[in-house]
Amino acid sequence: MKVGKFKLFLIFPAIYISGIFLFMSSLFNADYYDQTCLAPFVLIMLALHLFAMFCIFYTMYFVAKTIKTAEEQKELRFSDFVGEFFLIWFYPIGVWILQLRINAIHEMDLDEGIESHLVV
Repeated sequence: MKVGKFKLFLIFPAIYISGIFLFMSSLFNADYYDQTCLAPFVLIMLALHLFAMFCIFYTMYFVAKTIKTAEEQKELRFSDFVGEFFLIWFYPIGVWILQLRINAIHEMDLDEGIESHLVV
């Protein structure tokens, strides 16, 4: 599976949230702020926030697809792993349930050995 886009979408929300905290703290610590530049700022922040939300949903989608693909060992549609997606979305209970399956995948991988993953 291609992980380049996944890595970008995983890092963007963290950078976005850190940037928001830094910018908002400096904005509210300032003695004044210009009301005229507030409207474009709100539009930019709305666009960045919606993109960050998309990134979070994509990472949940990618992880759910990866877990199910590791189990099934075939190409899947979203309807095949929608259950895993919602289990990841509802984090505390979902990951608790998925952890058993992830452990089983890991054990199966250890039983096969590293030689089965080498490409000749």
